[in-house]
Amino acid sequence: MTGQDWSLEIAHTLLPLDAAAAQSALDDLAQAAEEEGFQRLADLVRDGGPPAGFLAAVSDLSPYLRDVLRRRPIILDRLFDTGWRQRISDIAAEMKACSMADDASEASLMADLRRLKAEAHALIALTDLAGAADTQQTVGNMSAIADAAIEAATAFLLRDAHRQGKLKLPDPSEPTRGSGWIVLGMGKLGARELNFSSDIDLIVFFDPQAPAVVEPLEATELFSRMTRRLTRILQDRTEHGYVFRTDLRLRPDPGSTPLAIPVEAALNYYEGRGQNWERAAMIKARAIGGDAAAAAAFLKELQPYVWRKYLDYAAIADVHSIKRQIHTHKGHGEIAVKGHNVKLGRGGIREIEFFVQTQQLIAGGRFPELRGRETVAMLAQLEKRGWIDAEARDVMTRQYWFLRSVEDAIQMVADEQTHTLPEDDEGLARIAHMRGFADADAFAAAFRASLQEVESHYAALFETAPQLSAGLGNLVFTGDVDDPGTLETLHNLGFERPSDICRVIRTWHFGRYRATRSAEARERLTELTPALLQAFGATRRADEALIRFDEFLSGLPAGIQLFSLLQSNPGLLQLVATIMGAAPRLAAIITRRPHVFDGLLDPALMAELPDRDYLTARLETFMQGARTYEETLDRLRIFAAEQKFLIGIRLLTGAIDAARAGKAFSDLADLTIGAALEAVEAEFAVRHGRVPSGRIVILGMGKLGSRELTAGSDVDLILLYDHDADADESDGDKPLPASLYYARLTQRLIAAVSAPTAEGVLYELDLRLRPSGNKGPVATHIEAFRKYQREQAWTWEHMALTRGRVVAGNAGLAGEVNAEIEAVLALPHDFARIAREARDMRAMIESEKPPRNIWDFKLIPGGLIDLEFIAQVATLTGGAASGQRLTGTADTLAVLDATFCNPQTRQELVAAHALFIELTQLVRLCLTGDVDGEDIPPGLADLLLRSVDLPDIGVLEAHIQETSQRVRAHFDRLLGTADTASGNGDGDAGI
Repeated sequence: MTGQDWSLEIAHTLLPLDAAAAQSALDDLAQAAEEEGFQRLADLVRDGGPPAGFLAAVSDLSPYLRDVLRRRPIILDRLFDTGWRQRISDIAAEMKACSMADDASEASLMADLRRLKAEAHALIALTDLAGAADTQQTVGNMSAIADAAIEAATAFLLRDAHRQGKLKLPDPSEPTRGSGWIVLGMGKLGARELNFSSDIDLIVFFDPQAPAVVEPLEATELFSRMTRRLTRILQDRTEHGYVFRTDLRLRPDPGSTPLAIPVEAALNYYEGRGQNWERAAMIKARAIGGDAAAAAAFLKELQPYVWRKYLDYAAIADVHSIKRQIHTHKGHGEIAVKGHNVKLGRGGIREIEFFVQTQQLIAGGRFPELRGRETVAMLAQLEKRGWIDAEARDVMTRQYWFLRSVEDAIQMVADEQTHTLPEDDEGLARIAHMRGFADADAFAAAFRASLQEVESHYAALFETAPQLSAGLGNLVFTGDVDDPGTLETLHNLGFERPSDICRVIRTWHFGRYRATRSAEARERLTELTPALLQAFGATRRADEALIRFDEFLSGLPAGIQLFSLLQSNPGLLQLVATIMGAAPRLAAIITRRPHVFDGLLDPALMAELPDRDYLTARLETFMQGARTYEETLDRLRIFAAEQKFLIGIRLLTGAIDAARAGKAFSDLADLTIGAALEAVEAEFAVRHGRVPSGRIVILGMGKLGSRELTAGSDVDLILLYDHDADADESDGDKPLPASLYYARLTQRLIAAVSAPTAEGVLYELDLRLRPSGNKGPVATHIEAFRKYQREQAWTWEHMALTRGRVVAGNAGLAGEVNAEIEAVLALPHDFARIAREARDMRAMIESEKPPRNIWDFKLIPGGLIDLEFIAQVATLTGGAASGQRLTGTADTLAVLDATFCNPQTRQELVAAHALFIELTQLVRLCLTGDVDGEDIPPGLADLLLRSVDLPDIGVLEAHIQETSQRVRAHFDRLLGTADTASGNGDGDAGI
């Protein structure tokens, strides 16, 4: 048997990463085929031809596809009899048919849809990787399967409501007709551009006057319950998997509206309160699965709202505010490939989409041909109407499909909804092979070139080089009297106190700061001022931003280099404006320590991930030449301050995500505190010598242990030591008893790290997690630690210990401490007792430290504490399945065992933790105090929205509330009683 009878065309060679692993996977596939009775497939797999080589590479490159094909070889066997195009079409037809069967139930429909979706998913990936389908066909096929699944689910639910007498369908054989149920696909689904592991965005409306509606006054409740069931049918994870994750957050005011909204209320909302981001979202709206006539009527009514004939100035400004929500500081430094977000990062997919949508909003009211949903088709139309040139059309089209193909490859590896390239060499090579590149370097070069091409066209659309007040109006700052025209210009730019701003700028021009004393510096600043004012005006806290910049300027020793850089680099200028307007904490840092700004001038900054190796090399270089103990401590403070700032800048610009930032902040703490320990030990030994065979380690706890530090975190530590059993005292000129020696050494370390010097504080330390807390010694002998943990520790101390990690000190003792922690955590722990005490602790915290507001992500019910407690209880009671001990909360949640919770619960917990960490990192980076939801700096609001890919603060708050409520429900169920800890979800069985 050869592969010629097999219908999948292999258009190009796919190379595995590991030939041996690929062959092993192929052998497993052949065996599975034989066991299922598919001998012709087994023969095909073993014959060594192109199909066999292709399947071997696929199995090696995509663990997801390997497992699907091994479990269901029939997917491949069918390709002997049916072409893949026909089979995908058949699957869509079968989805629709299974919902119309008289004996269909919700359970049977869910099983059928999941089985069919899994087959379609595998086929779509195979055709893409084989080159049989291009990326446009791939996203079209994914969208067609999503359409079919939605149509099947809506048809079933409408017929079920009809059977129950809740609706009276005009014709149950065509259930959607006259039903009044409007299901709109949004985003990539609406545009028929769904990526491989995408969720689907839906908005649901209904017409209470539709023929099928029996009780109009009860219609909101009825259709909302049907919508809830629709999402459950599509997204709940069962033993058969899931169909599509479903998102309803794009509906009007999601925090306070039902899941299904009456059309009249929706139209009133859009006409009276609708925002421009909602107009942009509606460009892609497409009716799927519901009442087509009602949907068409609704969308027609909505056209004047979406497609305005003229845009006033306020609307144009709002369009530009949408742009700021995804702004990524164009042109500032190189672009890192590893860890780059293909969707939201610089030069990514979102920039191409926004490039198109913004111009559609501006021109679509006058030109109906610019109202299409598909990104590439609209690029062609924009060129045809003269809005862009042919080069921009061709570049954006080519790179859109390239980036979408990369996005699909990332998601095909493990069927995960991620848009971020791997950070390791092997992971990047995997993506390179999946996209037909010989190696990671070739892929990286093509990928970086793609991003740069997109970025240049995006920047050309939105960001022009600074020009000296051209088109702005008067900007006169001479003399000591305010120019009326200048006051008007400043007001129009967004400044609320223009007279005060004039006075500040006159201070610059009068040379009262060191940075502006030279004539050349003042000339450069004069040329830069219009661009500065525009940039600060765009922050929507223009006065605050400029005042912070003035404070920064007042502390600079010189200004010519900075002014020249800002004038020639709009990306750097925009970054400075963002810091001043959105991140008061960072602004305060560079105001107090202007030297940290120097790090921004490194052109490779954004291309280098701040991992441990990077930080280690930088620290070693920086510490060279430190001669005295005091100089060492000061240099550590300078280094830590600069690197915290630069890590924060990478997070601020989207060069790294929150998880990577947490690891980087933690690695920085490990290294600098470890260096401080070495310096303290050496200095202490000068007078007191050393304890024979003495060893000391620092055990990081809390967020340091879990590698989740933020820019403003203090550090939880435990100091552990060991020495010869018969060592009574140290051997120096002034010997000390061993226990006193380590107590004094620890106190010296606390001072070295936490005492303020001219260079500030390295870290605030907290040692309260040590045995016996504040009552215990500041340093603990390893044997005392071992005995305490095994005999006296409270449950909360063992929970805290799950995050314990040796961060510095003697390597030999570190191994012993880590082994002892693993042994303690592996001791038998009664689930009922641990869970009960965890619940009691959580209740006590909630009573004594209630959350300030919904933005208090740590303390809100269902927030980070709940997630940490779930992970810690699971670790102690065997509910986390991993081959090694994990200290990170996210890592632990990701491996929760099926006996502890079901896959959907696990996924929701992981997603919730990612959301809260993402927001926490940005808030802690930008603000020193608490978040006031009513007064979030607009620039920070934009950053938060960009980081979670949501369009509006109201939508984000609704998402936070919905997520925290879901986590609290999981917390209550998982940590309830022993017999309810299986994690089985509850459900809404009826309509």
